[in-house]
Amino acid sequence: MLTKNLNQKITLVNNSSPYQKFIRIYRWNPNLRWNPWFSIFPISINNCGPMILDALIQIKNLQDSSLTFRRSCREGICGSCSMNIDGTNSLACLRSLHTKNTFITIYPLPHTYVIKDLVPDLSNFYAQYKLIKPWLTNKITFLPSSLKENLQSKADRLELDGLYECILCACCSASCPSYWWNQDKYLGPAILLQAYRWIVDSRDISTKSRLNFLNNKMRLFRCHTIMNCSKTCPKSLNPGKAISSIKYRIVNN
Repeated sequence: MLTKNLNQKITLVNNSSPYQKFIRIYRWNPNLRWNPWFSIFPISINNCGPMILDALIQIKNLQDSSLTFRRSCREGICGSCSMNIDGTNSLACLRSLHTKNTFITIYPLPHTYVIKDLVPDLSNFYAQYKLIKPWLTNKITFLPSSLKENLQSKADRLELDGLYECILCACCSASCPSYWWNQDKYLGPAILLQAYRWIVDSRDISTKSRLNFLNNKMRLFRCHTIMNCSKTCPKSLNPGKAISSIKYRIVNN
């Protein structure tokens, strides 16, 4: 099987042109009693959009309708199309198809349960997101008699920059070795960055309880500052810095 795949790959490369790419995609179908396999699809970059997601959509429309992946906004906002592209967790809608490599290899997010093909099961990820209570808590009662703006200074608003932009694509969490082995207990970089977004919000009154919840050797302190999360974030955010800031607040409060 390995020899057959290698010969197929060599034949494809020999017959390729500078304007042709080959998308090598991890496949798995729970309804088939097969081990995971790879499918290789040729793509002419002259007849395709500029991004990896464009190639996947073209493959699904014209070559193999059974190919399964998530996508929505196509603008790097929703985080749906997160996957591992040539060894890096990224968003398919933000990764260019125009690379030096003739072959582009795509996997689902690593160390996640796979539902089908490139679709990971993120149920645990969103359950952890719910645990941090990602909403503003305040004593203001929004009744007609007391309705007013909840003002925030410009300086306080700047504290949220680099935090609110997170789109929960899970690229950072899926790149974290600590999360790979402890995702049932460790919250992971994406969720902790989101938690810090509410901790530093000057309008929120639950900072102390939020820090108390995170003050746990597994939920927070399982982070070993490997910084894979910050290297792979497709929005150029810094979850590692947010985690360190939470630790600092816990130790100094």
